Amino acid sequence: MNLISKVRSIQAAQKRPSVLVIGDLMVDHYIWGSATRLSPEAPVPVVNVKKESTTLGGAGNVVQNLVALGAQVSVAGVIGIDASGRQLIEIMAGEGVKTDTIVEDGSRSTTIKTRILVGSHQLVRVDREVTEPIAAELEEKLIAGIVANINSADIVLLSDYNKGLFAPGLTQRIINIANEHQKKVVIDPKGLNYEKYKGAFIIKPNRKELAEAAKTEKISNLADLENAAKTIFLQTGTDYLIVTLSEEGMAIITEQSSKLMPVKATEVFDVTGAGDTVIAVIAYFTALGLSVEEACELANHAAANVVKHVGSATTTIDEIIKDMEGY
Repeated sequence: MNLISKVRSIQAAQKRPSVLVIGDLMVDHYIWGSATRLSPEAPVPVVNVKKESTTLGGAGNVVQNLVALGAQVSVAGVIGIDASGRQLIEIMAGEGVKTDTIVEDGSRSTTIKTRILVGSHQLVRVDREVTEPIAAELEEKLIAGIVANINSADIVLLSDYNKGLFAPGLTQRIINIANEHQKKVVIDPKGLNYEKYKGAFIIKPNRKELAEAAKTEKISNLADLENAAKTIFLQTGTDYLIVTLSEEGMAIITEQSSKLMPVKATEVFDVTGAGDTVIAVIAYFTALGLSVEEACELANHAAANVVKHVGSATTTIDEIIKDMEGY
């Protein structure tokens, strides 16, 4: 049975994996306008606002990708006690996402990224965020919620945006809990400390993130990838290192082998959020029992769909199949 047939069989059986997403939650705020003159106050454009839109960002974009695929999703994370936090919960609840493991922290604001765009050109981004590690009592509350939800999950996905949630100790506690319950952990990493991800099943950095974490100057070919990967395997003992390579596709690396998977995209307008799509698709199909290689093939086609759109986007299984049939 070829891969398309396998995916159609999954669709016909109406299988819906349950995914527990733990991650840095944020709101993406877009201001769209036009600019025809410079300000008399400073050499900057004057933007005449035409519309505004709000969507989920960070781990929230991973959640929306999973929802679009048809997964049952539970979310654990931290938000502020503010309007943006309430809005984030409302959006997720409206999409059928279970949010009872999201913890409120009165000492921090919900992360908001505001992007001001003229046409498709981004002029500036304004971030409102607190990136300090969460307090010990909130860690315990979060862990209690994760333990309460872990048995119903088919897979656990960690979406790290380096916003203070994934302190090394807490990250290891989460991974250990998942492993004790025989749940595979897939991680979209951030930062230089990959030792905190020890015990994960899949870690998915991009090329730049891998080079920084492995402390190597550049990664320009498969040999460079394999050398950098050795450092991460020593630190984490992960089963799979999946490296996204932008216009070159992705690489699947284990301690025994490596494989390059060429890019599927024919049009690229915006790569924003493509990594979120890739990790969501990999987690979704791995949870359904497909091999990591099959899940990555599907993720490559999924990424080809979302980079055709401006801003973070999602894709469906039907769209993935359509892209595969036309490739």
